[in-house]
Order: sequence, then structure tokens, then C-alpha cells
Amino acid sequence: MIRSLPTTRTYRISYFVYVSLFFLFLIMPLAAISVLAFNDSDFIALPWNGFTLDWFFANNDAREGVFADENLMQSISTSLSTGIIVALMSTVIGTIAALLFEEEDFHFKGFLYFLAIAPLVIPGVILGISILISSTYVGTTIENNFGIDVEFFRPSYGLVVLGQFSFGATYVMLLVGARLKKFDRTLEEAALSLKATRLQSIWYVTIPYLRPAIIGAFIVAFLLSFSNINTTIFLVGSDPTLPIDLYSRIRFSSTPVLNAISFLIVLVITIAAIINFILSVRKNKAKST
Repeated sequence: MIRSLPTTRTYRISYFVYVSLFFLFLIMPLAAISVLAFNDSDFIALPWNGFTLDWFFANNDAREGVFADENLMQSISTSLSTGIIVALMSTVIGTIAALLFEEEDFHFKGFLYFLAIAPLVIPGVILGISILISSTYVGTTIENNFGIDVEFFRPSYGLVVLGQFSFGATYVMLLVGARLKKFDRTLEEAALSLKATRLQSIWYVTIPYLRPAIIGAFIVAFLLSFSNINTTIFLVGSDPTLPIDLYSRIRFSSTPVLNAISFLIVLVITIAAIINFILSVRKNKAKST
């Protein structure tokens, strides 16, 4: 809606109703899960039987809360460590790739760029299956020829990291590359004219300019890793990530513990969004003054 143009009352009401319904559609499932996390019931849905914190802290024969469930806490720890490692690897490699693809004399740029974005085109299920088959073949070949059993090539923690890194680096490359296209190359040329080396000009001039995009890309890579299931499910070993653990639980039994862990995730993301909003407002105020 363009505010400078005249609008009818019907248009304004329709616009308000549409926006309200849209955000209601997005918020209602999260609100329902958050409320039911405190429901004093052994079932995951309604009716409401009263308020309780059992699904967070209980540790008895009848109920086991999130913080008392060792397997669930272990899966959360696995997801966090996997997400951090994948985000770090993706940020480093994706940023380097973005810098390389902006070089005019980079050979086979078009072909290599196509290969780099392929993980975004290939469905995650196919990506997971292909990595599993390839790693199994390599591991079997090494074991048959050299008698060495390399655990990495079996479904394991390392293979999960590799699988998630395969598409995380692509997202980082695209996000950093989008900001890099707006970069004024004369700044690098000025640094080079002042006797700086190519690496020094990138480190002291280009990277500071890309810092907001790099930080944002790191967060995106972490969230993609933390929530991934379609690729991870084929590569996971004895240490399941949180999405895999929740998926296996809801297949055979569902308790409000699932609501409780969902509420905690929503709470953390909401707090992070609020902090980011406050910092952005303060930053804009500082720039205006």
C-alpha cells in the first residue's frame, strides 16, 4: 500500500484484515504450542486441565520434564555443537567463495558457481541419500583395500556435519556475495596503492565492510543446521540431533514434553529477535545524532 496515494475506506479495512489474518496464521500455531506446554495433561493437545511446570522440571515415574530427560538434553547439546561447527565452516568457506566469484579472472567461474548452488536445487532428501551412498562406498573401498575401518564414512556425527555444511556454505556464499556486489572496489585499489598486499586489503578493507553480512550469514547457517531433518536423517549415527530426536519421539509417543521444548526454542528466538531489534534501534539513533 502506497501511503501517498488516496485510498478508500473499504481498501483500508481489507488491507488491515488481510495483514491481521496473515500474522494470525503465523502466530497461532506457536501460541498454541506455548500454551499447551504448561497444560496439566498427559496428552499433547486440549482440553486444558490446569497450569503446571511438570513438563519442564518433573522427574518421577509419572512424568519426566525437559531438563530431567538426559537423552533430550544430549540431543540439544548435539544440535548446538553441530550448528556452531557447521556455521563456522560454512561462514569461512562461503565467504572465501563469495570473494573468489567476484574476481574477474577466476577461471571456470560459471561452471563452478553452478556446482556451488547445486545443493539449493537438489532436494535435501536426495542430498542426504547421495552423501550416504558416496561415503559408504568410499569407506567400504578403504576397508577392503587397506583393512582400515574409517568411522567417519559411516552414519555418524562427522557425516552429519559434512552433510549440513554442503548446503550451509552455499547460503553463506549467496548472502555475503549479495553485499559484496555493492562494495566500492576503489577502496581496495586505494589500499593497494598504499603498498598493502592483496590479503591485507581484503582483511582490513573488504572484510570490515562485509561484517554485517558475515554475521547474518553465520546466524542463518546455524539456524539451518539446528533445524535440518531431511538431510540429517540419512546421515545421523548414535548421537541424534534435536529434530531427529523429536521426530522419533512423535512417531511412537507424544507427550507435552514436545510442546515444552518447542516453547523453549520459540522463547530463545523471540528474545534474540527483541535484542536484535533494540540494538538496531539504538544503532539508528546513534547514526541520526
